[in-house]
Amino acid sequence: MRLQDFLASKPLFYKEFDPTRMGRAYKQLLLHTPPIIHIIGTNGKGTTGRFLAGMLREAGFKVGHYTSPHILEFRERIWVDGKDVSWQQLEVAHQRLQKLLPSFTLEALSYFEYTTFLAMLVFERLDFVVLEAGLGGEYDATSVFENVLTLVTPIDFDHKEFLGESIEAIATTKLKAVQKEALLAPQKYPEVEQVAKRLGIEYEMVNVPKEYEELVASEGLAPFFATNLALAEAGAKRLGVNVDIKRTLKYRLKARAQKVGNIMLDVGHNPLAARALSNIIDKETILVYNTYKDKDYRAILEIFKPKIKEVQILPLHNKRVVKRELLEKTLKDLKIPYREFNAIQQDQNYLVFGSFSVVEEFFKRCGQSFMSI
Repeated sequence: MRLQDFLASKPLFYKEFDPTRMGRAYKQLLLHTPPIIHIIGTNGKGTTGRFLAGMLREAGFKVGHYTSPHILEFRERIWVDGKDVSWQQLEVAHQRLQKLLPSFTLEALSYFEYTTFLAMLVFERLDFVVLEAGLGGEYDATSVFENVLTLVTPIDFDHKEFLGESIEAIATTKLKAVQKEALLAPQKYPEVEQVAKRLGIEYEMVNVPKEYEELVASEGLAPFFATNLALAEAGAKRLGVNVDIKRTLKYRLKARAQKVGNIMLDVGHNPLAARALSNIIDKETILVYNTYKDKDYRAILEIFKPKIKEVQILPLHNKRVVKRELLEKTLKDLKIPYREFNAIQQDQNYLVFGSFSVVEEFFKRCGQSFMSI
């Protein structure tokens, strides 16, 4: 079966999670892994990972970066030496993986578990791999591989149903993924560092130089990119690699506080992302929005309320999306004007936000001009 057909046969989300499945499958593989830098945290994992991968590439190394989810094509998840992997490379790795694992294991693996193995086959002959965790930490599919360093982006509330209801619980789940040593970005909650100490983790807190804040501001980028840069640079230096920060800025992922004309695109979906964006968007911005039912959308909308003119709901056809009547009730309760999204007006400013699915749907509706950014 071809890769695309095989992936289409797997559900993106399983009702029951087996934390031992990935480890059992890994033991069945004779897989060479290059030195791995593991990225965990809540927000900024993708950008930090891509910055680090870019730094290593600029230093002359062959490097791979695994991130998720994707916006338009699965290939976006697996980046090798400056470009997304080709379908041909993926198909070769897929056919090899089909032969390496027994059929019952192949059937049991989740979509994310299978694609993580697929990425590691693609990365086998590289010098470094930057591996981004999914939503978890301790039991994440990416945590079965031995790594040389862990980078921890800011930890905040998200995926409470999987990670826990408190920052302490969420930080514990994530930080248990640390194998050797960790570099921590500046954290909003003191509980994160307290958990690191309780777990006996060897770690260092990373400072964000003022000149990095000035640099990203001069490039018209959101302030939080300075944190991503500083954490990535600290990781590169720990690996013995000197970097050129200005050259690193070209290594950016799509739809991370990305400005295209009068539109800002961001795949964020939690209050932490909303707070960061609310600080940089113009007043009277139109929020193009939808959300999954498990997200804290009321808190997100409360954060955006002082800055937005109205919400334009972008319809999504996905069973995880919140019921339209519940979203509308929340908007009414918060006294935020709303209507359904129709088209972009050139005399208005927009923020497209809510999830990867929202940005994907926006790309599809607004034509080829956005598909190639």
